[in-house]
Amino acid sequence: MSKLEELLAQKGALLADGATGTNLFEMGLVSGDAPELWNTDEPEKITALHKSFVDAGSDIILTNTFGCNRHRLKLHKAEGRVRELNIAAVKLARDVAEASGRTVLIGGSVGPTGELFQPLGALSYEEGVAAFKEQMEGLVEGGADILWVETMSAVEEMKAAAEAAQNFDLPLVITASFDTAGKTMMGLSPKGLGDLQSQFACTPVAIGSNCGVGASDLLAAIMDITEAYPDAIIVAKANCGIPQIKGDEVVYTGTPELMAKYAHMALDAGARIVGGCCGTSPIHLAAMRAALDAHQAGARPTLNEVIAEIGPLVSPPNKEADAARAENDGSGSGRRRGRRRS
Repeated sequence: MSKLEELLAQKGALLADGATGTNLFEMGLVSGDAPELWNTDEPEKITALHKSFVDAGSDIILTNTFGCNRHRLKLHKAEGRVRELNIAAVKLARDVAEASGRTVLIGGSVGPTGELFQPLGALSYEEGVAAFKEQMEGLVEGGADILWVETMSAVEEMKAAAEAAQNFDLPLVITASFDTAGKTMMGLSPKGLGDLQSQFACTPVAIGSNCGVGASDLLAAIMDITEAYPDAIIVAKANCGIPQIKGDEVVYTGTPELMAKYAHMALDAGARIVGGCCGTSPIHLAAMRAALDAHQAGARPTLNEVIAEIGPLVSPPNKEADAARAENDGSGSGRRRGRRRS
């Protein structure tokens, strides 16, 4: 068993960390700048962020490496620093974890390349695998416990990340962002993510959802996954309420009380790793920690109960469009088309 599976077996459910970007903006990060450069330029601030999450009770903290691949770093003329920045990020997180006096796992955060894969864009599948492998080499060398692939949308990109991950003896986690009418921007449904597990070159230890829009939408997504795959280890890492634009700022509406309710409902929906994404501060995480510690298993929530407790869906599924698509591609009850893609 991996360290992640061992800790899950010991504790039953784990608390992941909160937001990286939005909390770094509070520390002075300027929009458009690369937070990954702070791993060497402002290491004390990254350390402080990790410590705030650990002090709030996180069992897993993610490295400041979401965009630390060659394609995103080239926007800042730092594509030659992939290994350096990933190693530095893991070491900052590792120092905090080891000083905590308890088991805190380090998830090496791997975000999308920022490029469209062929045929929609210029990036080939092989180039995607190479970019992910290069980043993962730095994360592994630095001492990460988990390869944590997050905020994914495209099937090809997830497969490329999984193929890269098979080169390393670390557990793989893959989470997608279901932010477009209940699906990812590239059209993948929550159940579709579960279906992909058997197609990945490296089978993930855990799958789930992060970011997206509101916490209710994320709960709806993980409920779809757990309904179809009740034995899977599921990650729920929701934004802190609903984002609202106020002037030049994006403000998240979630209170600590709301995020505690979300944590309870995520556990009852079948999640075993619960955390927060954009807008989630250490204060929110402390409330979520208390919720996990006090949780008594309840009935699986219904979508209506989620909406009543957490709030309305921001981007509800487009059932009419899905029905029409099923009719056209032959998967519905209507007439089948002549040819089907294998």
